[in-house]
Amino acid sequence: MPTQKLLGASAHFSVAPDHFEVLQSAERFREYLFDAIKKASARIYLTALYLENDEAGRELLTAVYEAKQRNPNLDIVICVDWHRAQRGLIGASQSKGNAAFYQEFAEKYSESIPVYGIPVRNREVFGVLHLKGFIIDDTVIYSGASLNNIYLHHGDRYRFDRYHTIQHAGLADSMVSFIRDDMIAHPAVQDLSQSHLPSTKSLKTKIKKFRSALGKSSYQVKNETVDEHHVAVTPMIGIGKRNNVLNQKILSLIAGAEDEVVLCTPYFNLPKSVLREIKRAIKRGVKVHFVVGDKTANDFFLPEDKPFKPIGGLPYLYEMNLRKFALINEAHIASGRLSIHLWKHDSNSYHLKGLWIDRSSMLLTGNNVNPRAWALDLENGLLIEDPLKHLEEKFALEFENIYQHTQCISSSSELETMQHYPLPTQKLLKKVMRIRADKLLKRIL
Repeated sequence: MPTQKLLGASAHFSVAPDHFEVLQSAERFREYLFDAIKKASARIYLTALYLENDEAGRELLTAVYEAKQRNPNLDIVICVDWHRAQRGLIGASQSKGNAAFYQEFAEKYSESIPVYGIPVRNREVFGVLHLKGFIIDDTVIYSGASLNNIYLHHGDRYRFDRYHTIQHAGLADSMVSFIRDDMIAHPAVQDLSQSHLPSTKSLKTKIKKFRSALGKSSYQVKNETVDEHHVAVTPMIGIGKRNNVLNQKILSLIAGAEDEVVLCTPYFNLPKSVLREIKRAIKRGVKVHFVVGDKTANDFFLPEDKPFKPIGGLPYLYEMNLRKFALINEAHIASGRLSIHLWKHDSNSYHLKGLWIDRSSMLLTGNNVNPRAWALDLENGLLIEDPLKHLEEKFALEFENIYQHTQCISSSSELETMQHYPLPTQKLLKKVMRIRADKLLKRIL
C-alpha cells in the first residue's frame, strides 16, 4: 500500500529520514543549539517558558546578540511567558524577574533584540506559554527544555529532556508564521526588553481577546505528498479543553494503538480521558509503558537537608497518584501488560514528555499530559507518522538511552507511602487532603 494511504487525514510535511536527528543529552543539546546560533544566516526564533538570568541564560543571550552584531540582517525573535518573566523563582524573594535581565542587554547593545512576553491568561496559575521549538534558519530544534543552567547542563547537574532536530524549510516557515502572525502581532503581547512595561491589569481585555484568538488558531501546513522514502510531520497547537486538536490527537493515538504505547511524563497526574483510553488499550491487549520521573528527580523535589517549602510537597503528591494507579492495576503489572519505569540518575531531574505508538507514530511535545496542559496552557507538538518505520532505529536508541537510568517497578509496594515521607511533608499533605485542596492542585499544577 502506498505510504500516503497509510497516513492520517491531517495535512503534513514530507521529511527525509536523514533530516531528522535525535540528540541524546542536555550537553549535546546545548552544543547543537549554540553552534546553530553561531552559524545562523537568516533567522533565529527561540520559544520557551523562560530564559533565565543565570550563567547559561546569559551565555545564550550573549550568543544571540553577538550573532546579530555579525549579521545585522538576522531576523531574531525570542518568546517567553509574560508572567514567568516578571517574577523570581518559586519560593525566592520578590524581584523584577528575568525582564530586568533582558532590559540590561537591550541597553548594553546598540540594537536591542525583542524578547516578547506572551500572556496566555491574566494570571500565571491559569495558563502559561508552554509552546516549544527553536527555529534557526530552516532547522527546527524541538525540546521541552527551557533555557537555564540545569536544562543546558551548565555545571554538575542537568534536567533530562528530549531533543530532536528536523531540517525542513516548510515546517520551519510554518512555526515562524504562527509566532509572527498569531502571537507577537497581537496587541496583548509586549516586548520585555523595553522599560516601562504596562501592567497585566491594564492588558486584561487584550489578553482575553488574545486567548480567544489562540483558541481558533493553528499552524498553516502545506500538505505534501509522502512517498515510501519519507515520513510525515504535522505541527499542532492546543489551548483549552474545547476543540483542542492536540488533546484530541493524544487520545486518538492511544485509542488507535494495536501493539504498544509508550508515554513519558514528568508529573504523574493524567486527565481522566487519558486514563480511560489507557484502560481500554490494556483491555484490548496493548502493552502500555509509562516512563515517569522518580519523586527525587522531580524539579520541585527538596532534599531533607534543605529548608522545607510547601512547593516541595508536589513530588510526593505525584508519587501518591502513581502508587494509587499501580495499586489498582497490580494484575496488569504482573501480567506484563503494564509497565512503569521510574527514572533516576544521581541528583539530576527528569522532564520528558511524549508518546510512541506501535513504533510507527511519535508525538514530540512539551505537553505534560496532565489537567493543566489539558485545559490551561498553550501547548504544541509535532506528530511524526512513520508507517514504514524509517525512524524506528533512531527512536529505539533514544529510549535505550532513557531506560538506562530507570527502574521498572513490579508492584505498588515498591513506592513509598505517606508514613515514609518527611514529617513536614506528611503534615502538609494531610492538611491538603483534609480540606480537599489536592483536587484543585491536581487541576492547576
